[in-house]
Amino acid sequence: MPIRRLPPELINRIAAGEVVERPASAVKELVENALDAGASEVQVQADGGGLTRILVADDGQGLAADQLPLAVERHATSKLNPGDDGEYDLLRIATMGFRGEALPSIGSVARLSITSRAKGFADAHAIFVEGGAVSAVSPAGFPGPHGARVEVRDLFYATPARLKFMKSERSESQAITEELKRQAMAHEAVGFALDLDGRRTLRLPAEAPGDEGRLARLGAVMGREFSDNALLIDHEREGVRLSGYAGLPTYNRGNAAHQYLFVNGRPVRDRLLQGALRGAYADFLARDRHPACALYIELDPGLVDVNVHPAKAEVRFRDPGLVRGLIVSGLRHSLAAAGHRASTTVAQAALGGFRPQGLPYPPPRPSGGGFSAWSAGGWQAAAAAVQAIPGLSDISARAEPDYGPGVAEPAATPAFDPVDHPLGAARAQVHETYIVAQTRDGVVIVDQHAAHERLVYERMKTEMADGGVTRQALLLPEVVELDPAEAERVVARADELAALGLVIEPFGPGAVLVREVPAMLGETDAAGLIRDIADDLAENGQALALKERLEDVCSTMACHGSVRAGRRLTAPEMNALLRQMEATPHSGQCNHGRPTYVELKLADIERLFGRR
Repeated sequence: MPIRRLPPELINRIAAGEVVERPASAVKELVENALDAGASEVQVQADGGGLTRILVADDGQGLAADQLPLAVERHATSKLNPGDDGEYDLLRIATMGFRGEALPSIGSVARLSITSRAKGFADAHAIFVEGGAVSAVSPAGFPGPHGARVEVRDLFYATPARLKFMKSERSESQAITEELKRQAMAHEAVGFALDLDGRRTLRLPAEAPGDEGRLARLGAVMGREFSDNALLIDHEREGVRLSGYAGLPTYNRGNAAHQYLFVNGRPVRDRLLQGALRGAYADFLARDRHPACALYIELDPGLVDVNVHPAKAEVRFRDPGLVRGLIVSGLRHSLAAAGHRASTTVAQAALGGFRPQGLPYPPPRPSGGGFSAWSAGGWQAAAAAVQAIPGLSDISARAEPDYGPGVAEPAATPAFDPVDHPLGAARAQVHETYIVAQTRDGVVIVDQHAAHERLVYERMKTEMADGGVTRQALLLPEVVELDPAEAERVVARADELAALGLVIEPFGPGAVLVREVPAMLGETDAAGLIRDIADDLAENGQALALKERLEDVCSTMACHGSVRAGRRLTAPEMNALLRQMEATPHSGQCNHGRPTYVELKLADIERLFGRR
C-alpha cells in the first residue's frame, strides 16, 4: 500500500485521542492554561457531564488578537523559549503546559470558542473552531479587564465513536470535580469555582501562600477531619524538598483515593508514591487500610521529566531512589514526632456510640410515672441507698481542708498533679481490660493490651536495629528460579537484604541462591519469600516483603509478651503504663492502626448529658 500524508484535521483528531480522553481531560488542559497565564481566579462551568458544554474563565494575562490564530495551531506555544544557542530544552520545563496540543485537539473534535482581552489592551477579540475548521478573528465583548473565556460545546461530536465510550453524565461530572480539586490543592493561592448543570458545586477562595493556607485549602477539599488529624511534612535532601501533610495512622481509609502527589505544582499519578507510603506506614496500618496525604515535591526541573505522556499526568525522576527515600524518611520522622497522638475521629466515633439513635437531644426529662423510684417519694429511698455506698461520703483527697477561724493556712508547697500529664492519672480499671484515667480537662480510656503491645513492639524494633538480625544458615542452599530481569533486580539489593538477615547470591542467569535466612522467621518458604521480594521490587522499587515478615514476627511476639486483657493492674502499674506511652513514639495506635486510647473532653461529656 502506498504511504500517504494524513490531513491536518485528522492528525489533530488522532492527537485528541491521547490529550482529551474525556471531558475532565479537557477541563484539566484549559485550567492549566489559565494557571500558566497567571490567573488568580479560575471559574469552571460544565453541563451534561462536560459533553454538552464546558466553560473555563480566568483573569490571567489574556491573548492579543494576533495570538489567537496561533493558539489553535498545533505545536504552537508560548511556554517554550529557545536558549542562547537557539535550542529548546525539554528537560527544564517550568510551566504546566508546553506541548501546544490541547486547544487544537479540542477544536478538532468539538465546537471551540476563545474570547480574550490581553492585559493592557482595550479591545477584546474571539476566534471559533468547529471540527477543526478555524474562523477569522473578530471583535467581541469581554466582562473583565483582562483574561480569557474558553467555551467548548458538543465535545466529541466530530468523533461519534468516542461518545460510545463515555460513562454516565454523573460519572463524568464527578471526574471533572475531582480534577478541579486536584488543581486547587496544588495552587492554594488561586481561587476556584465550579458549577455543574447550573448548580454551585465548589467554591474555594484564594488562600495565603504557605503551610497555613495550604492546610486550609486541603481541609476545604479533603474535609475538616483531615486538617484536624494531619501532620506537617517538611524535609529536604540533596536539593529535593518534600512538604505537605499526612494523616495520623488512626485516621486511615479503606482505599488509596485520598493520596495525592504534586511535583513542582503539577498533580501527578505515580506508583512511587504508593510504594513509599506503604513502606512508611508499614508499622502502623493493616494491609487493607490506607493513609490519607497530600505531598508536594519541589526539585530542579532538570531532575524530572514531565514529557512522558501527552496528558502530562506521569513524570519520571532522574533519581527515583532519592525521592522515594525522602518520602519514607520524611513521613517516618513526622510520625515519630507525633508521639502518642491519636486522631480526633477516635473520640468522635466513641461519642457517637454513646448517643441514642433517633432521640431528641438533650434527652427529655422522664414523666412522673417513668421511674418508680421518683414516684410517691421513692426518690428519698433511692437517695438513702446511694449514700450507703461505701466511700461515697468520704472526703476526697483533692478537697480543701477546713482550718477554721483563726487558724493560719499552711504555706502551699507546689506539687505536680498527675492529671497534668498528657494521658492523665489512672483512676480505675474496668473489666480488667481498660484503664480509665483523668486529665485536667477530660477522661482517657486505654486498652491496656493494645497499648502495651505497641510498647513492646517498639522496644523489639529498636533492639533489632541496634543488634542486627540474627541469621540462620540453610543446611542445603536453595535455588530459586526467576525471570532474568527479576533475578537481576533481587541480586542488586543483596546488601540491603543481608542487613535484614537474608543472604543471597546470583546463580546463573534467571536464578538466585539463598544461603541464609532470618532466624526469627523459623522454618520459612525461601522460594516464596524471594518471589514476593521480586514482585515488590517490580511494583514499588522496594523489598518490603522481607521487612514486613520480620515486623509481623515482632508484632506476634509483642502480642504474646504484652499485658493481656483480663489481668488486674495496680495503680502504680497503670500509671507506669501511661507514662511509658507518653514517652514512646507511635503509642497512639496498635500495630494494625487501631487506637490504643480514646480521649473524651469534659465539654463533650457535658454535652452528652445535656449540660451544654
